[in-house]
Amino acid sequence: MEQTLKQVFDPAPITNAELFKNFLTREIQFVVDHSCLINLRKKAKLFSIGQTADRFYVLLNGAIRIYKPRDDGGNDELARYAAGETIGDFEFARKAEYDANAEAVEDSILVMFPAMGFSMDDFTSLEPYIVSRILLNSIVMMTGRIKSTQNILLENLSWVNELHRRAYEDPSTGLWKQTFLTDEINRILEEPMALIMLKPDRFKILVDSRGHEAGDNAMVKIAMILKTFTRKIGRGWAIRFKSNETGLLINKCSRQSAEKVAKELNAAISGMETVPAQGAIPAFSFSGTIAWSVWPEDGSIWDPLFQGTYSMLLDTWKSEGGGTISHFKEAKEASPAKAAAPVKTGTSAKTGLVAKAGTVKAGTSASKAKP
Repeated sequence: MEQTLKQVFDPAPITNAELFKNFLTREIQFVVDHSCLINLRKKAKLFSIGQTADRFYVLLNGAIRIYKPRDDGGNDELARYAAGETIGDFEFARKAEYDANAEAVEDSILVMFPAMGFSMDDFTSLEPYIVSRILLNSIVMMTGRIKSTQNILLENLSWVNELHRRAYEDPSTGLWKQTFLTDEINRILEEPMALIMLKPDRFKILVDSRGHEAGDNAMVKIAMILKTFTRKIGRGWAIRFKSNETGLLINKCSRQSAEKVAKELNAAISGMETVPAQGAIPAFSFSGTIAWSVWPEDGSIWDPLFQGTYSMLLDTWKSEGGGTISHFKEAKEASPAKAAAPVKTGTSAKTGLVAKAGTVKAGTSASKAKP
């Protein structure tokens, strides 16, 4: 149901909005004449995700909630508005699309500008000066809110950083989650960037024979080793990729340094305290499979380099294991004159040499560390 604002005793709720600040009497009258009242029943939608914000609202009474749907069918409530508050003016000023839904928590009455049947394009021809005043106030409002947000962030920087860390921290190990890498890689990528991935060998045997608690304890110890490396180097990130697959991302790290870190990590995992025998269950000693690469030397595009290194980790773990260290490099197309030497390929190209127990083999890039 709609009513003109003239039917409202006090037009102040809409004329006090930031967009109409310092308007003259005639300009305020124009706004009032082109606003309307809307009544929303409980649970009725005010706007939806993807809808263009071509209007904004002032809530006279009732309550409106802003929410986003989750993949599991639930909703995350982002904000709740009470009487007297303005809804959607920032999006209206930017001519943006709403990124959340709005619905009435209870029966509500709102003032809407522009009223149904009008648009800002219509007003441009009717009252270009008033439209220009609204646009100017839009810029002032957006600038003020951005500055206000920046001030809040600066005043609470440690709190913001803590929230950021917790959002990306794996709760059981304290390592960075892979979502951190996915979301932040474009910001943190700094060449040369070393990627060192680790998968413990025979981990299923440990968990099956001694329970998940033993596996959890082992992951905590592995995490401590990884974090020790980043502290010692003074930079980089210790990350939990999937399940028991972890590793290091180290910026400003050359190939030579990356290989050195991979070998030291391999030794550190092998040096973990053996889980003692329990009755008929034999003692369990640790070892790990490692795959590493350096961006952009081993691959100029990050995503294929990451996927290739990860595929090599899994392939080597399945076929070799037992302390194997692999270096992933993207295969380069051979010139016709050298095409006689084929490159071994799978889910990712593997090139280089294998050094295993003193024997050198061509075609892969895995090297098993000496005991």
